[in-house]
Amino acid sequence: MSVFEKLMLVQAELKVPKGQYNSFGKYKYRSCEDILEAAKPVLTKHKAVLKVGDDLVFVEGRFYIKATAVFTDVESGEAIENSALAREEDNKKGMDGSQITGTASSYARKYCLNGLFAIDDTKDADTDQYCQQVEAGKKKAAVKEQKQQVTSICCGGKARYINGTQLQIMSSNGGWYNVEQIPTNSLRVMLSDAAYQDARSGIEALLNTRSV
Repeated sequence: MSVFEKLMLVQAELKVPKGQYNSFGKYKYRSCEDILEAAKPVLTKHKAVLKVGDDLVFVEGRFYIKATAVFTDVESGEAIENSALAREEDNKKGMDGSQITGTASSYARKYCLNGLFAIDDTKDADTDQYCQQVEAGKKKAAVKEQKQQVTSICCGGKARYINGTQLQIMSSNGGWYNVEQIPTNSLRVMLSDAAYQDARSGIEALLNTRSV
């Protein structure tokens, strides 16, 4: 029996109930520890071992925890591995550096094991603390949105003013950008484009400040 056949059997037999409960979101979920505990007897039955570890990797200016799970056939020595990444946040309220790394490691290991054992789990972040932070972020964004009132729309919907003074330009993908975020060369093109005639004064004002 090949290592792939053994892994196929383990995947078919492994059952991991959702043993954790998120009181904030009111749903059940499974943790990395739940998966490991459920896997041990099935691995023993099929004479296979599982090794999970992680490394710190640097990708495009951010640190990630890369978790790797290695499934090894004890009889043949053949192995299959699967990896997953979880990004470390710059900071999290109430957490020190080691806790932030530990949280990223736990997520990376969990989804690494999900991939190896073909476990379907669509929830990315399961803890009460994470959900509370997400909810707080939504409320903060809602308050910010309320403060930023669209007072006029111009240029055929390509530009708008927020609170009467802040000029925003719509990008090609439908997103809005403050005029200050747009490169000078792009602004000059808009200035000569008749489609942006109604926003001309705002664009000229910014270009004048950049030329000083």
